[in-house]
Amino acid sequence: MTYDVEEVAGLVLAAGGGRRLGGRPKALLSHRGRPLVEHAAEVLRAAGCTRVHVVLGAAAADVRQRARLAGCVLVENPRWEEGMGTSLRAGLDSLAGTGARAALVSLVDQPGIGVEATARVLAAYEGEGSLAAAAYDGVRGHPVLFGAAHWAGVTRGARGDQGARAYLTAHAAEVVLVECGDAGLPYDIDTPGDLARLGPDPEAP
Repeated sequence: MTYDVEEVAGLVLAAGGGRRLGGRPKALLSHRGRPLVEHAAEVLRAAGCTRVHVVLGAAAADVRQRARLAGCVLVENPRWEEGMGTSLRAGLDSLAGTGARAALVSLVDQPGIGVEATARVLAAYEGEGSLAAAAYDGVRGHPVLFGAAHWAGVTRGARGDQGARAYLTAHAAEVVLVECGDAGLPYDIDTPGDLARLGPDPEAP
């Protein structure tokens, strides 16, 4: 049986305040001359997600003003300071009633994971029971594909900065690992030292 990948919504978690970056919201970090959140949303679209939801938190008003996210559904998480778990819950809740049967979840601060790796995980979709994740040299990473049958369990367990980690660990036998070590670099932009990975900022003085 085949399924239409249009049933899979892209979900970008972009609410972080960049505490270890001196309070610089990650969504607005400059990457190749534009806000990082634009890049993250475009990767999901280019990989095949026709519906993309973006969860905002820190500096949400500034992100709405400065980032070009036309066509995306912007979801504000007023509890973003409690951790990524609240953003994951807000994002999955926003998909209720949209017809989406799965969510392909990516993190805004992983620009080294591009279209090819994202498309590989999307291709693992088979229906509402799907559960898949990118792997880098065998180690599970992002993006992660959650079929709708898993959403309730994921949201119940999403706490603090753990997101879906506990759920994925508990259901490890069901997770299809999609090797992407040759197609992406799963680094995070967490500290000032990581900013060099974004490249020079054309707007910097």
